[in-house]
Amino acid sequence: MNIIERKNYRGVNLPGAHLEKKNLIWANFQEANLQEAYLIKANLTQADFQGANLYRADLRGADLRGANFQEANLQDANMQGADLSNSYLLEGVGTNLQGANLQGANLQGVNFTRANLKGANLQGANLQLSNLHLANLQGANLQGTNFQGASLYGADLRGADLQAADLYVADLQKSDLQEANLQEANLHEANLQGANLNKVKNLSFDQLSKVKTLHNAKLDEENFTLLDEQYITA
Repeated sequence: MNIIERKNYRGVNLPGAHLEKKNLIWANFQEANLQEAYLIKANLTQADFQGANLYRADLRGADLRGANFQEANLQDANMQGADLSNSYLLEGVGTNLQGANLQGANLQGVNFTRANLKGANLQGANLQLSNLHLANLQGANLQGTNFQGASLYGADLRGADLQAADLYVADLQKSDLQEANLQEANLHEANLQGANLNKVKNLSFDQLSKVKTLHNAKLDEENFTLLDEQYITA
């Protein structure tokens, strides 16, 4: 069977399949097993991966614009340089992207609500205007990541590396940034209301002076001394 001619792959078992550079636009991969499949530079625009198993799949450089990853397993998947702009990862417990490689990926406008991105590599990725509401980014590599205008409300960023990340106008309300590295991160007009900044690393007075608000934010003594009361306002 020539699998490329078949548009409906719902529930199929394709571990390790070689689908590099194939045109799979609008393909239905719901609940399919694509564990360790090779989808390098494949055209998967608007493809439906709802409930699919993409554990350790290779999606480097793939076109995943508008794809549906609702409840999909992308743990340890390699999505370096992939275009996931406007793709869909919302619902229930969220998508599992633990340990995934998303370095340099275009994730603009992606809905990562409740997604598991623990330990993921998002270095240099574009997450502008994306929704990471309640997402787990614990220990993630977020160096140089673009979070401009993104929602990180209630996100778990404990131990994350946000060195030189761009958080301009980002919503970090009630986020947990304990032990996160904020060296040279852009916090201009960022909303840190109710955020947990205990033991945060490399946070400067200049950074704090540019945030939109720190109302009800939790600061340890070391970082609290950086502030003047005029910056702790709603």
